[in-house]
Amino acid sequence: QVQLVESGGGLVQPGGSLRLSCAASGSIFSINAMGWYRQAPGKQRELVAAITSGGSTNYADSVKVRFTISRDNAKNTVYLQMNSLKPEDTAVYYCNADLQLMRFSRYYNYWGQGTQVTVSS
Repeated sequence: QVQLVESGGGLVQPGGSLRLSCAASGSIFSINAMGWYRQAPGKQRELVAAITSGGSTNYADSVKVRFTISRDNAKNTVYLQMNSLKPEDTAVYYCNADLQLMRFSRYYNYWGQGTQVTVSS
């Protein structure tokens, strides 16, 4: 069974740091883009950061400079290093990835189950 499993969320004080991880497991042939989204209560899910298989990155304006996305292709894992966290970063963070399960097949989009990040004093 193919799945994305996130870890690393939690409670942190303003100005603190957290590192999220998301590992893709199961029978996977290839992974294209990977990314992180977040959804705060009462708000729509939004893109936080994304990274292509070649390492090109894209960030939401609200997290530029503070957050860094990276990936380890050998481990099928994407990371989100979050620094200088603010209360407005509080949300459920979801991992997202385009996975190719077999050679020559199409890519399918998968979501993780989400991990809560709470920034509060």
